[in-house]
Amino acid sequence: MRIEPSKRGGFGTLKARLSFPPLLWLAVFYALPLALIIVVSSAARGTYGGILWSMSIESYARFFDMLYLGVLARSIAIALISTAVCVVLGFPISWWMARLPTRGQQLMVLLILIPFWTNILVRLYAWMFLLGGQGLLNSLAIKLGILHRPIEILYTWKAILLGFVYGQLPFMILPLYASLEKIDNNLIEAANDLYASPWQVFWRVILPLSRPGLVAGSVLVFASIPCDFVTPDLMGGSKYAMMGNLIQQQYLVVRDWPFGSALSLIQMLVIGAGLLIYLRQEQSA
Repeated sequence: MRIEPSKRGGFGTLKARLSFPPLLWLAVFYALPLALIIVVSSAARGTYGGILWSMSIESYARFFDMLYLGVLARSIAIALISTAVCVVLGFPISWWMARLPTRGQQLMVLLILIPFWTNILVRLYAWMFLLGGQGLLNSLAIKLGILHRPIEILYTWKAILLGFVYGQLPFMILPLYASLEKIDNNLIEAANDLYASPWQVFWRVILPLSRPGLVAGSVLVFASIPCDFVTPDLMGGSKYAMMGNLIQQQYLVVRDWPFGSALSLIQMLVIGAGLLIYLRQEQSA
């Protein structure tokens, strides 16, 4: 049965009605909180932690202290390294998953999603139990004679990096798998028939076709890491503060909400600008 555009106000009215619920959701739970953060960031901190509603850019000016700039630089550096490691580890896993039979692919997707059924705190505490000076790995290595004394892994930047890679790797694997699974095997066979080397097949066929998943996974991983404050606290022992830790301390410990709001906006702008530049380069490539 053909639907006439004139019925029930036409397709334009129907589209507007369908768009209203998500737009309302975005306005209430995204636009209004963001506007509130902007307003609070332009206020001043009271003597006992309250908010003085007077226009001021003091919170933004404070950010340009070398201490806070160093925290931002550390956050971006760790996010970039973690994203690169996730790409290196996630690509072969995703490719192997995409070449499995259908049931094997479904099983692997389920296994990757299983850790999300457990709270991140439980998973990080499990890593702390494994990596601690008296933890399972060190104790087992000493008993087997592999080590003579425990290796200090926990409460270092390496432990933080491990925690980020562990937590974010599924967000790299799943988008890559979705792209790699769609690649037609005939294209790879055609490249082999034309005497392309394995590296040429990867560089000229597989990588370009997997670019949408690679971009999506990189954006998901990179954007979420600087905001995380739980992983640096537990795995790094609060020795290596990142932007998420700094913002959390300003809100809950120092009670300097204007400065915490300013830090949140600055982090959002820096990450957004970096992702925009990255996406522009990917589109022009």
